[in-house]
Amino acid sequence: MARTAFLGLGVMGFHMAGHLARAGRSVTVWNRTAAKADAWKAVHRGEAAKDPATAVFGAEYVLMCLGDDPDVLAVFEAFEPSLGAGMTVIDHTTASASLARELSERCRAKGAHFIDAPVSGGEAGAINGKLTVMCGGEAAAFAAAEPVMAAFSRKITRIGESGAGQLAKSVNQICIAGIVQGLAEGLHFAEAAGLDAAKVIEAISGGAAQSWQMENRWQTMVEGKFDFGFAVDWMRKDLRITLDAARDNGAGLPLTAMIDQYYADVQAMGGGRWDTSSLIARLNRKPD
Repeated sequence: MARTAFLGLGVMGFHMAGHLARAGRSVTVWNRTAAKADAWKAVHRGEAAKDPATAVFGAEYVLMCLGDDPDVLAVFEAFEPSLGAGMTVIDHTTASASLARELSERCRAKGAHFIDAPVSGGEAGAINGKLTVMCGGEAAAFAAAEPVMAAFSRKITRIGESGAGQLAKSVNQICIAGIVQGLAEGLHFAEAAGLDAAKVIEAISGGAAQSWQMENRWQTMVEGKFDFGFAVDWMRKDLRITLDAARDNGAGLPLTAMIDQYYADVQAMGGGRWDTSSLIARLNRKPD
């Protein structure tokens, strides 16, 4: 199989790169903290490079899973001189659509392709190889790259041209924020009313109120355990990108803006690394 480079071995990337190696691909990894790349190499068949340019050299596919726009741009510029005709860059970072469009143009100037491909499914989805991927880019480049992403995905959808994947991820985060806040308020109300939360969930989870969040998070929310998923700090980064995009396209997101501030309250409570279901902690906190 074609050589593949994977840049960024965080909570998601470490496992995604592992699935590529297990699928039989020749994988070279790079991470800003070299120890993590060495740890990956100790577990999986593949190589660890000292810098992005070395990792990318000779690769047909270059996958990134980083933190934010500045990280993506810095890493891209580090390997940009190594880009050549026929190469495809796939960015799994949740970043801005404007950056995706810029990098697409820069790849095109080198005869390469770019696909913005943010993912949903959290660490569990990465571990189990069942991520959902939302893609933007040229149809032909997407069709060629889809088998690569299939190594760690259960559903891969091309939404449209460059930037469309990132905008679709914003839709995902808008919907999640509203669902989690609704579930948090419902559970908070049940407790205040003296109801048995387990019986309430049993009663309502088979109807229109049912959601993945309800099925997988209600009990840990009631128990005040918030170390099971996507961190509040990262959610606020995603919501910042979303709200910036909304200002550009004229979309009104009053609920999303309000919940973003609720997450700011959770950060102020020391919950920046708690998962997104921790909105209930804000409702349950005791007054000073």
